[in-house]
Amino acid sequence: MNIRVVLVDDQELVRAGFRMVLGAQPDIDVVGEAADGAAVVELLGSVTADVVLMDVRMPRVDGVEATRLIRALPDPPKVLILTTFDLDEYAFTALKAGASGFLLKDVPPSDLLSAIHSVHAGDSVVAPSTTRRLLQRFTAHLPGRAASEPESLRQLTVREREVLVLVARGLSNSEIAERLTLAEATVKTHLGRVLAKLGVRDRAQAVVHAYETGLITPFGKGPEQ
Repeated sequence: MNIRVVLVDDQELVRAGFRMVLGAQPDIDVVGEAADGAAVVELLGSVTADVVLMDVRMPRVDGVEATRLIRALPDPPKVLILTTFDLDEYAFTALKAGASGFLLKDVPPSDLLSAIHSVHAGDSVVAPSTTRRLLQRFTAHLPGRAASEPESLRQLTVREREVLVLVARGLSNSEIAERLTLAEATVKTHLGRVLAKLGVRDRAQAVVHAYETGLITPFGKGPEQ
């Protein structure tokens, strides 16, 4: 079955550009469009989608609130946030609201397609170097961290903590496996345990948690591997 995508952006030309790229793919169908967050929530009441490509700054209901509303729906689609470097705090908040990742608006078509396929497959878009740079900037918008390490991190084994740090630094499962000299299946097992112990939904949420708790810092400082 083809991946069903909904486009959400208040600029019609932006939607047209993405629609042209996605419409040329044999395994992707653009099943709907909306100009703001309120409209997409209403649209999803009548259209079934797998992935929502979501702008952030829009009239009426912005992309962050729309993400929160969409993720609260029964069997909700995945959400990919569209952002620019001057919207860091919005994209970070959207990740916390349940988005599976985010892209820059000038993303190359190949990266856009790869991201859509990744989130549809259940992964999160946290690996590209642009994402790492954005995540580093997000921490400027975070509240002050607690002096003591949170209980969620204390539950992790040494190996699980290593895996989480590398995930937060933007490495893929295969890259982590190579770095730690493990089988990729073993990395997936460790990551699954990390998600369960942290009480987060997916890889993107784990990255947010690592930055938010201070496990990894804006400038790459943190537990050495």
